[in-house]
Amino acid sequence: MKGIDIMKQAKQMARRLEQIKEELSQKTVEVTVGGGMVKIVANGDNQVVKIDIAREAIDPDDKEMLEDLIILAVNDVMRRVKEMVDSEMSTVTGGITLPGMF
Repeated sequence: MKGIDIMKQAKQMARRLEQIKEELSQKTVEVTVGGGMVKIVANGDNQVVKIDIAREAIDPDDKEMLEDLIILAVNDVMRRVKEMVDSEMSTVTGGITLPGMF
């Protein structure tokens, strides 16, 4: 009887994880760096969906600054997406990391 209960719980958890995965794909995280010079938006699927670069950030004589701002923003948005995903997933898994889920 316990084996059947465990299988039922596992199936319910798998369905809930898929539901959360779908919900996360619709959620976004936005990061702005450089005093608003670069804004990046990413979704729960770890995809960058928008990049907004202020005109004043585009200086042909200082492209390294813009590159640094973009790197900073991308790394920050990806970190925040991971935090969002981990938080949502922990509601189902109780904090246990499941390999290959995200």
